[in-house]
Amino acid sequence: MTILKKILLMMFFIVSFSLTGFSATYTIDKDHSSITFKIRHLLTKVQGTFNDFSGEIQYDPDHPETWEVNAVIQTASIDTANVNRDNHLRSPDFFDVEKNPLITFDSVNVDVTDANHAKVNGTLILHGVKKEITLDVDINGVGTDPWGSVKAGFSASAAINRKDFGIVWNEALDSGQFLLGDDVEIRLEIEGLLKK
Repeated sequence: MTILKKILLMMFFIVSFSLTGFSATYTIDKDHSSITFKIRHLLTKVQGTFNDFSGEIQYDPDHPETWEVNAVIQTASIDTANVNRDNHLRSPDFFDVEKNPLITFDSVNVDVTDANHAKVNGTLILHGVKKEITLDVDINGVGTDPWGSVKAGFSASAAINRKDFGIVWNEALDSGQFLLGDDVEIRLEIEGLLKK
């Protein structure tokens, strides 16, 4: 091998390491994570969850420029502890799961507030509509479980207006108000498993 080839090969490895050396990939551990939401119904708020979701988080506490989040939710997995309501939510009045089986989120950039907080800006595709949203994230840290697996924990929240995503069904009340609110509170509790 010529000296030039050796130098080029060395440069290739240096560049490759600089791009990936700080990357730590965590897969979402569904058994220890949750995606929940709340919306006003008449005078109180109803809570629901999605039971089927997956995703990956690129996270290194010392290199926030490498952070990245990608997640997918199966809309048909919606669960509000009421079968009739869940079926209505799956219908064209709401999520229309036949046409829109997935909700996706892909981060665009991350603004680090301090060692324990960040804002993750990204693209949410819901009900076939693409919008930019921001997740307010609490960074809960990295640790090793009793079985030697490395885990990272995050809590996040966001608020969206369902009408922005074309979900507009409602019922007018005699009082002049409407049965459902427009604002939806989203809460994420995510535990990621470090990929080996």
